[in-house]
Amino acid sequence: MSSSPSSPASPPEPDAPPAAAPRPRITLPPFWAQILLGLALGALLGWIARNWNVDWLGRTLDEIGGIFVQLLQLAVGPLVFFAIAVSITNLRDVANAARLAAHTLLWFLATSLIAVAIGLTIGLLTNPGDGTGLTPADGALPQSEGSWLDFLTGIIPTDVISPFANLEVLQIVFLAAVTGVAALRIGDRAAPLISFGETVLELLQKALWWVIRLAPLGTLGLIGRSINEYGWDLLGDYATFTAGVYIGCALVLFGVYPLLLRSAAGLNPLRFFRGAWPAIQLAFVSRSSVGTLPVTTKVTERLGVPREYNSFAVPLGATTKMDGCAAIYPALAAIFVAEIFDVSLGVQDYVLIAFVSVIGSAATAGLTGATIMTTLTLSTLGLPLEGVGLLLAIDPILDMIRTATNVAGQAVVPVIVAAREKILDLDAYNSATSFEIDEAETAPRREEAEEAKAAT
Repeated sequence: MSSSPSSPASPPEPDAPPAAAPRPRITLPPFWAQILLGLALGALLGWIARNWNVDWLGRTLDEIGGIFVQLLQLAVGPLVFFAIAVSITNLRDVANAARLAAHTLLWFLATSLIAVAIGLTIGLLTNPGDGTGLTPADGALPQSEGSWLDFLTGIIPTDVISPFANLEVLQIVFLAAVTGVAALRIGDRAAPLISFGETVLELLQKALWWVIRLAPLGTLGLIGRSINEYGWDLLGDYATFTAGVYIGCALVLFGVYPLLLRSAAGLNPLRFFRGAWPAIQLAFVSRSSVGTLPVTTKVTERLGVPREYNSFAVPLGATTKMDGCAAIYPALAAIFVAEIFDVSLGVQDYVLIAFVSVIGSAATAGLTGATIMTTLTLSTLGLPLEGVGLLLAIDPILDMIRTATNVAGQAVVPVIVAAREKILDLDAYNSATSFEIDEAETAPRREEAEEAKAAT
C-alpha cells in the first residue's frame, strides 16, 4: 500500500510572548531600623495628638497599641503551657537533667539577688522620691494586687479552664509542669501526647512569629499612646526614679551579665550580645518576655546551647526569671513610695525586699508590666498600696528597659550553665551573629533539612 501524500506543512507557531519582567520587590529596612522608625514616629504622632487635641489620632494610636498587646496575650496561655510541658519532656534526652535544672534555678536566684542589690544601692544613693513634688494624695489603689497568701494559694488552680480564661500564668505553669512530669513517668505510652504537644507548640510559635513581625507597628501605637496620655512633662516629676531604673538595668545588662560570662563561663561577652541582640531589642519594644520567647529560644540555640536543655531553660526563664521587673524595679519602687509617704525603712526592710524579689519573681509571669510584683513588695513591707498609682503613669516607659533586662538574663543563664557543664558548642557561640526576623523564622526548616540530609 502506497503511502499517503504528505500533508502540507503547518503554519509556524507564533512566537511565545516575552516573559514578563519580574516585579520589583520592595526591600524593607532591617528590623531594628523598623523598630527605631516606629519609636520615632509614635513619639511624634503622640505629641501631635496631645498638643493639638487630635482625638481621632489619639484613639487610633490607642487601638494600634492595644491590639498588638492583645495579640501577644492571646498566645500567652497555650504557649506557656505547651512550652513548659514540652520542655520538661525534652529533659528525657538530656544527660544529668536534674543537675542542669538545679543549676539553672540556682543561677536564676543568684543573678536576681545581684540585681536587687544594685536596685537597693541606687535607691539609697539617689533618694528617688525626694523633690518630685508628688504627695500621697496623687496615689491611687491599683486595680489588682498581690499578696503572699494569693501567691501561694494561687499556684494551684481550681479547674483547668479558668487559668487560661483569666490568664493566670503561674497556674498555667503549674498545670504544664504536672503534665510534663506525668508524661515522663508514663514513658513510651505518652509518646503520642508528646508528639502532639510538640506540633501544637510549633504551630503557636509560627503564629507568634507573625505577631512579632508587627512589632514596629505595635511600638508606634504603644509609644504614641503613652505620649498622648501623659506627655513629656511627666518625666520631670519622675526623672530621678526613671534614671535609677534605667541605670540599674543597664548595670545588670551591660555590667553584671558580661562579668559573669567572662568570670564564670570563660566566654567573650561581646559575642553573646552580638548573638542575643535580636531578642533584647524585641523585648524592649514588645514589653513581654513570653511574647519574645520564640526569638529568645532561637538566639540561645544559635549561641550554642543544646536544643534539649535550651527548650527547658528558656521557657522556664520567660515565666520566672525577671531581673528587671522583679528585682531592680521593686527595690527602687519601694524606696520611692516610702519617701513619698514619709515612711522610714530599716535594714530588715531592705533584707525583706531582697527576699521578696528573689523568691516572688514568678508573680510577674512574663507579662507586660510589674504591678503585681510591686504590690507584693509594698504589702510585705506594710507600705501604702496607693503608691502603685504613683508609678502607673511612668510604667510603660520603664517597662521597656525592664523587659530587655529580663530577656537578656533569660538567655545568659542557659549559656553560663551550658558552658560550665561542658555542653556548650563553643564554635557556634563564637560564630553567632545577629539575624533578621525573617531569617529566624525560616531557620528551623533549613536546619531540619540539613540534619536530614546529613543523616542520609
